[in-house]
Amino acid sequence: MRPRSRPVLALGLALACQPSQTDTTPFTTAPPNLATSDPSTSSSSGGSTSTTGGELSTGSGSGSASTGETTLILDVGSSDDLGPLQPEGCKGKIDFLFMISRHEYMDAVQAQLADAVPKFLETIQSKFADFDYHIMVVKGDPLWGLPKCDEECPGPFTAKCPAGDAYPCEMIGKLAECDTTWGAGAVFNAGSFTPNKPCEIADGRRYLTRDTPGPSESFACIAKVGTDGGDLLGEALVHAVSPELNDPGGCNEDFLRDDALLVATLVSWTADYDSEGTPADWAQAIVDAKDDEESVVMFSIGGVQDGEKCLAYDRVCQFVSLFPYTHFIRADEPDYGPGFDEATDLVEAACSKFIPQ
Repeated sequence: MRPRSRPVLALGLALACQPSQTDTTPFTTAPPNLATSDPSTSSSSGGSTSTTGGELSTGSGSGSASTGETTLILDVGSSDDLGPLQPEGCKGKIDFLFMISRHEYMDAVQAQLADAVPKFLETIQSKFADFDYHIMVVKGDPLWGLPKCDEECPGPFTAKCPAGDAYPCEMIGKLAECDTTWGAGAVFNAGSFTPNKPCEIADGRRYLTRDTPGPSESFACIAKVGTDGGDLLGEALVHAVSPELNDPGGCNEDFLRDDALLVATLVSWTADYDSEGTPADWAQAIVDAKDDEESVVMFSIGGVQDGEKCLAYDRVCQFVSLFPYTHFIRADEPDYGPGFDEATDLVEAACSKFIPQ
């Protein structure tokens, strides 16, 4: 997999982030016409979205109606020329990427995630039972454990390291290089709100597959990234999709596939003020990796704090809004499961447009 620049997105990215302030409802977006629309403002509240015959329609509850506002113009000839509406690669493969902040304010969110992970997996297994899927968790920094605990090794953890956060010093000796590589799949989390031990993943991978034994336990283990680190999700994501990590020999070898749809879930309580680059830079890294902005579905837990438009300072919201298929919920929602279910409803629409390169 080699990155290929898509300068056509650059124009869309340059026009995309025009933040303003409105109400406080979550929103879902289906693909806008990037030549005329602002992705951060094209949305529907509380509904599911789909595309049929190149025309955008939005439904809420049991009914549905055409918006009459956005039409996808596809210069591709007739459907007879295209063959199946859903290309074989998209029908067969999805890569689920979960980007999770380790900020100290994430304790409540981590508790919510612990409750939601089984629901996420149930959604994946039920909706995509016939798909070849990958599931990987990446944390928002390259750090491991809790430095103040490491300083006390070999113990007895009395001066600086809280007893509840302590992990055996022998765990430090179990670290692999990828455990401290920024953007690598998280399989060994230590510190507050973590398992404090390596997660058991078959074949030594840093992600789960459909055939991974005990997926519920493994997913719950890798998702507990803790609250002792950073929240640089934009920068971490750039590393996670890089050729260096996904090509042969990389920490995430074979996770990101050219012919698979990417479903990225970002979980953060903050706005990512400190990641290097801009939301447009982060989005371009994904397009370079996937070669098509239509091959990505974005789900944000947090990153939306002012209704249907991004706040000026909220770079997570601005980043997610640059993609055609997006869904947002607030980080203080009582249940993340329904939001993930709605976000994955967008897979059908994305598959209908995604043509693997």
